[in-house]
Amino acid sequence: MDELNRKSVEEFKQSQKKKIIVVLDNIRSMHNVGSVFRTSDAFLIEAICICGFTAQPPHRDINKTALGATETVSWIYFENTVDAITELKENNYTIYAVEQTEGSISLEEFPNSDQPIAVVFGNEVEGVSDEVLQQVDGCIEIPQLGMKHSLNISVAAGIVLWKLVWG
Repeated sequence: MDELNRKSVEEFKQSQKKKIIVVLDNIRSMHNVGSVFRTSDAFLIEAICICGFTAQPPHRDINKTALGATETVSWIYFENTVDAITELKENNYTIYAVEQTEGSISLEEFPNSDQPIAVVFGNEVEGVSDEVLQQVDGCIEIPQLGMKHSLNISVAAGIVLWKLVWG
């Protein structure tokens, strides 16, 4: 483990975080929630906003995929995703939903920036809610070539967060 140069929980908490916040909009699978925590830890994401009926740690099914990341990544719960977005905007975050919409920005064309950003990932079946889409500053779309044109939220989070961190 030493050769992997892994941070301790305390070292992680003291590390400079990326000015990126993940917003989970009514995610139904606790395994997806855990996976997003794990990915957020890997990329030093600032925090996660858990919204609506998205499960909150601690929970055995979240921990199963988070593998301890619920102890390192900061998170806050909001009863309503719009409330989370409102608070993020008050703190000068630009908000993007990860969703296929008219006018969405293709991920490979999304500009790199040091400005604070929040990315909203939606429900596994319904996507980002219409109410939330009306509040965001824009949408990011992951280009896809197959028939389905949808990805599991944990896969989408990994792809988008990697791009936002490494460009």
